[in-house]
Amino acid sequence: MRTEDVLAAIATGMWRWDNASGIVTLDAEAARLLGLPSAPVRLTEAQVRSRFHPVDWNEIDGIVGLAVAEGTLAESRLRIMDEHGRVIRTVRSRSKPLIDGNAYQLVGTLQEVAEPQPGASGPHTPITGDWRRSREAFLLDAGRALAEARSTAEVLRVAAALAMPGFSPDGLAVFGMSGERLTVIGHHGHGEGDEGPFTSMTLDTDYPAAEVVRTGRAIYLPSPEEYARRYPMTWPLAQRFDRRSWAFVPLVVAGRTMGAWMAAFKHPVTFTPDERSVLTTVARMLAQALTRAGVAESERELSLGLQRTMMPVLGPGIPGIHVAARYVPTGGGLQVGGDWYDLIRLPGGSGAGRIALVIGDVQGHDVRAAGLMGQLRIALRAYASEGHRPDAVLSRASRFLYGINDGTGDPAGDGGRGDEEAYGAARFATCLYLEVDLETGAVDIARAGHPDPAVRMNDGTVLLRPTAGGLPLGIDPDTDYPTTRLTLDPGETLMICTDGLLETGGHDLDTGWERVRALLETDDGEDLEALADRLVQAVHGPGSHHTTGPLADRREDDIAVVLLSRQGTEAGTAVRKAPRRTLMTVAQTEPEHIATAREQVRQLLHDWNDADQVDSAVLMVSEMVTNVLVHTDGDALLVAEVACRGEARRLRVEVSDASDELPHKRHPGELASSGRGLILMEMLAHTWGVDPRGEGKSIWFELDEPASGDGCCT
Repeated sequence: MRTEDVLAAIATGMWRWDNASGIVTLDAEAARLLGLPSAPVRLTEAQVRSRFHPVDWNEIDGIVGLAVAEGTLAESRLRIMDEHGRVIRTVRSRSKPLIDGNAYQLVGTLQEVAEPQPGASGPHTPITGDWRRSREAFLLDAGRALAEARSTAEVLRVAAALAMPGFSPDGLAVFGMSGERLTVIGHHGHGEGDEGPFTSMTLDTDYPAAEVVRTGRAIYLPSPEEYARRYPMTWPLAQRFDRRSWAFVPLVVAGRTMGAWMAAFKHPVTFTPDERSVLTTVARMLAQALTRAGVAESERELSLGLQRTMMPVLGPGIPGIHVAARYVPTGGGLQVGGDWYDLIRLPGGSGAGRIALVIGDVQGHDVRAAGLMGQLRIALRAYASEGHRPDAVLSRASRFLYGINDGTGDPAGDGGRGDEEAYGAARFATCLYLEVDLETGAVDIARAGHPDPAVRMNDGTVLLRPTAGGLPLGIDPDTDYPTTRLTLDPGETLMICTDGLLETGGHDLDTGWERVRALLETDDGEDLEALADRLVQAVHGPGSHHTTGPLADRREDDIAVVLLSRQGTEAGTAVRKAPRRTLMTVAQTEPEHIATAREQVRQLLHDWNDADQVDSAVLMVSEMVTNVLVHTDGDALLVAEVACRGEARRLRVEVSDASDELPHKRHPGELASSGRGLILMEMLAHTWGVDPRGEGKSIWFELDEPASGDGCCT
């Protein structure tokens, strides 16, 4: 005898539910128990669900989920309902999940049970669990989901997906107000355009949602007859949707009715006190979520408007260069801050002309920082347009910001005041101002407490270019800003940025720079827009969370970055064979920059074959620059260049000063602390020398790289 026949003899049916396809297979006895003809049948999940009481279905859904997660038996009692919503019997379901990867099947039995008798319990009494506990769990989940929604569209999607315990609606609509008219904010479970007749109704229309908005009281319509009796004028509009029950609940925030929420049901709902309580609670959470979303959308719209107003459009039309820029706010509040950039066409000049690039960061991440940023940007643009040199532009800008700060407090902080006072406290700003000659590639730079620029050379070498600088803007009205000049060769790319690009992700300036430099070195230099996107993604995108630095708890900052590349005048390998060069000045008053000079040479030789030669070059540079600062009254000018010589490369380093006194070899004793400079050069350099000049002298050395066979100069 077959297993099915044995089970049928004891009024037990078998069923199988395929989670992947959503198909439920019933044998003849299982079909009979579900109120279907007694024959094997395959149904969809929705068809099977219609045979169970909705309260029980919500309960069994959680039980099955737990059984799948734990691999245990799922057992429950379920009420079977006919087409008219009446309970015809109660069955016991026992099932076991069969898991295959991410999919699973449930195989189980259905058996009729005598208790409870159909009709013995209330029409909405749960069988498999406590309805009140299920309601509380639903409300917790609903509140969490609505709290995480960040836009009106997301709030409506969450509301449409809510499965209320025992009486889930299949049609939803959210109404708002515009003056004295009703508006439809969104809907679910209706066709496109179905909202047309309900849009722009006046609030005195004989329609439930309009009455709810007028009175602030909920309206429950358990049957079509009740709807037609109370609202005969608008009943024909609702009749075509073939619903059986409706709830119209006010959306109230801070005691003010902002709209109404309609929940419509295809099955009869009597709206018991518990059901009304659930609907009212959901409506309250929905109103709060819609209010938050509206505020967030207004803030985003305001921030985008501010950004569009304050940030220039770096479009095409400037011959000889490519420019790309990005700005990323912190993500908090209005999503605006004090970072900015600008590109200014300068007056006068000959040939291709001149432009100015500006990047800066006003202290703070609030509306006042954004306002000061806008004022400072306009002032800088005005001073630049008058034809002032970079140092004069920053000096005037500093006096301008100092004048705004005058009388507001200490520009370095809030002086111990409260937040409201600190909001009006003086602010300073860092800034980097570059004047670019488009014909020669000469770049004159003035810096006010801002990170230095970086240059990516044609062979992929990336150097941080040290520049002389002064205090941040707005601290001292009489601060001077010395100018540093560098030359951008055809094909090279200049990067300027705010500290947010370096420090985002918990990095300090040093570790952040290493992260950015690695990305610049791997770029081919062909597409500046793509490079700008990769820089932002590397420090701000999902992948950045795997490369956090030592200061992971630090608050994130705005990010601004500008890239400028000169178009190459030579093609192919001719450009890539151009010498690799760096130049910097070490002033008498800044001996700490000797360390910067050493780092410049080390970065220039990042791919040198012989590590010992790199250490020797760094040692000789340190000795040469130190000798200038110790034995003369002038500054040291360092020029280092790596160029191809046949099949290999040669490093040449020159350090110049204004003194006419030539160095001479000494013979220091064993305990002497000086006098070994020329001896070191004689031992470590391949060639070296001292060249007198019209005013001053130059001491130099050369190192030839051992041949590597990699064809670096071919």
